[in-house]
Amino acid sequence: MERKNMLLITVLSMVLVFERGASTTVTYDHKALVIDGERRILQSGSVHYPRTTPEIWPEIFRKAKEGGLDVIESYVFWNYHEPVKGEYYFKGRFDLVRFVKTVQEAGLYVHLRIGPYACAEWNYGGFPMWLHFIPGIQFRTSNELFKESNEMKLFLAKIVNLMKDEKLFATQGGPIILAQVENEYGNVEWAYGVSGKLYVKWAAETAVNLNTTVPWVMCAQEDAPDSVINTCNGFYCDRFTPNSPSKPKMWTENYVGWFLAFGYPVPYRPVEDLAFAVARFFETGGTFQNYYMYFGGTNFGRTAGGPLVATSYDYDAPIDEYGFISQPKWGHLRDLHKAIKHCEEFLVSADPTHLSLGPKLEAHVYYKTSNDCAAFLANYGNNSDANVTFNGKSYFLPAWSVSILPDCKNVIFNTAKVVSQKTTGSTAFKHSTVAVNSLESDPWGWYKEKVGIGNNHSFAAHRLLEQINTTKDTSDFLWYTTRINVEENIQKRKPKELLLIIGSLGHAALVFVNKKPVGFGYGNHDDASFTLSKKIHLKQGNNTVDILSMMVGLQNYGPWFDISGAGVFSVIFSDLKNSKNFSSTEWIYQVGLEGEHLGLDKVSLENSSMWIQGDSVPADQSLIWYKTSFSPPEGRGPVSLNLSSMGKGQAWVNGKHVGRYWSSYRSPSTGCSDNCDYRGTYDSWKCLKKCGQPAQVLYHIPRSWLKPGKNLLVLHEELGGDPSKISFSTRSGQKMCAHVSESDPPPVDTWTPNKDFASQEPSLRLNCEQGWTITAVSFASFGTPTGDCGAFIKGSCHLDVLSIVHQECVGKSGCSIPITMAKFGDPCPGVRKSLAVEAFCSV
Repeated sequence: MERKNMLLITVLSMVLVFERGASTTVTYDHKALVIDGERRILQSGSVHYPRTTPEIWPEIFRKAKEGGLDVIESYVFWNYHEPVKGEYYFKGRFDLVRFVKTVQEAGLYVHLRIGPYACAEWNYGGFPMWLHFIPGIQFRTSNELFKESNEMKLFLAKIVNLMKDEKLFATQGGPIILAQVENEYGNVEWAYGVSGKLYVKWAAETAVNLNTTVPWVMCAQEDAPDSVINTCNGFYCDRFTPNSPSKPKMWTENYVGWFLAFGYPVPYRPVEDLAFAVARFFETGGTFQNYYMYFGGTNFGRTAGGPLVATSYDYDAPIDEYGFISQPKWGHLRDLHKAIKHCEEFLVSADPTHLSLGPKLEAHVYYKTSNDCAAFLANYGNNSDANVTFNGKSYFLPAWSVSILPDCKNVIFNTAKVVSQKTTGSTAFKHSTVAVNSLESDPWGWYKEKVGIGNNHSFAAHRLLEQINTTKDTSDFLWYTTRINVEENIQKRKPKELLLIIGSLGHAALVFVNKKPVGFGYGNHDDASFTLSKKIHLKQGNNTVDILSMMVGLQNYGPWFDISGAGVFSVIFSDLKNSKNFSSTEWIYQVGLEGEHLGLDKVSLENSSMWIQGDSVPADQSLIWYKTSFSPPEGRGPVSLNLSSMGKGQAWVNGKHVGRYWSSYRSPSTGCSDNCDYRGTYDSWKCLKKCGQPAQVLYHIPRSWLKPGKNLLVLHEELGGDPSKISFSTRSGQKMCAHVSESDPPPVDTWTPNKDFASQEPSLRLNCEQGWTITAVSFASFGTPTGDCGAFIKGSCHLDVLSIVHQECVGKSGCSIPITMAKFGDPCPGVRKSLAVEAFCSV
């Protein structure tokens, strides 16, 4: 369809009025999305509904709105909505309608990324496994089985019609203002050739023809047809330009950090750099920006993608995995959003005027009239601070920073100056008031898995089978078993020594010879394949070799990722003279473990006689199931399960699958920095922490999964660990601090036009989580204090203002203290002073 006709249909469809509530029209032009006739600057954040529980959704959205967001963005996860072809599921964490309605109740819009490919470090990229087994199908290309034959097209229509039936599109009075088809296909389109280009055109036409009455987008898709908006994904998008002058500049994935993988250090992104990226985007004409993720949450069960994506999906987001606000990231971005909002009428009214202020120094000015403007001043050099002159006035610009002037005069925000409060520690349970319940004295039961084939579900083949096609992802596990006969040596009745060489596509494997463990091999996220070489001894006569191949999440990204394989592909036995390839001998297979077939994770088997009871729980054993009952820590907040004493496995609480753990897989010991320099271009390897440690040892247990009294914990341990050292904890308090100078700008929300902003005082602000109050102040110095949050030191100029801060803050949920001589006096005239405070919030 030609561009003019397509756009006309789109615009006409967007002004339809439905019965439910007030209709909202959504269109767009070259500047911005246009909502009810007004161009809008929109801040958005990704929140994926299955990565937390419905009980937590309202709290997440409240914090998102208070943080200055306008829109919640989420993928739709096909594999869990249609686990069996034609059978749909929209309950619990996957209740998409409830999720969208909850967003609307919070006063926010929705960007629904239907895909149906998600990526998202989600198992198989969100595709259902049954799709893989349709004969002749090829994913994400011009393949009729994938496109037309009741698959991608049918699922797109299913979700769109579900939203229409519930009147959830904006024109129906609902919150959905945007929809997305496909996802980051431009990154892999080259691998599909001409068929890829045809697929892009088909996907766009199919989406638009579904008549959602709101605009469609395709992210990271430079050749997106005119009927949809192409958007940017990345750490920086200030240099992005849409592929048509009629489309607005939009950023659908701004990575606030990076995902976590087993065996890797923990990545994080300094908020100064993140704020710089956002400010540069709006400075250069952007009007819609989305944080990926604003709340990351948890990869419960086997939802994590792969290979080897961890259970935590915290992503260093402004709201952490447990739902707590992460400071200073949340607060600094909130202030940034307020500063940009003050500029909105200028940003949507005109294109920017660019001014060079020096080497790597520039200004972008948005004029309404010749005397009425807003400006962004940028120092995009990563080494040197600078003083620049703009409109006849001097301004200081730290390296790699942007200052925002909503009136072209007053700096109300600089991306490198963090004045919002900070919380100490890197996780929700560090430097906090934590109630811990140890399981050391609780009675345990256990069940030892048999090595090798253990039930009637086995089958044979004279070749090594690829794992995913064999298991159909019904289990992480596939047993490979064979027999080797060693001819009797009359002269030397000694075990025969051989070198066993196993090649695997991934992701891990335990190897047993004659039912005894001889080796463990594994890959990593970037290369899940591995070769395991072990010297083994075979006895005279028959010997058994059992290989337990393990998956740790299906591939979710890359060209043709859907056909990437896993499992053992080569088994070679070698001595000094000869090698023999056993890849084509007879192998016996079993999908899954005996304990899985028995259902040992289920509550109904808690008191089964299959569990062995004893005074001393066995530790450091492979392939063993554990169970115990526990009383959760008191309180209403989320609970953390500490599995640092375990090896590798999976955990369940009251029959609900917590996820995979791998505490024994430590990251490399080098490459981390506690003080990563935010200046300069960021990538996912720049700022790392927890080198030499497991990627994750704390596992999120939603409070709604727990009941009063005793609860059931079940573990399947694959390598060996000590369950008696497991503990549960919950957080009921948090240490926080702030450090504000008298030279810092006043709070952003105090700025109003035509008011002398510079004459107002900066303020130190502290705020607790909802329901908590400030219960103590441990440090308060006015003068020249130094040090970091949690380790402040009195300076040579010091005035103890502990009593003043105590009076202003203790017993309140938050407080604001102006940095003025009138408030404190002047302990050292002529010296630039600051106020540093450390306090504690608790229930």
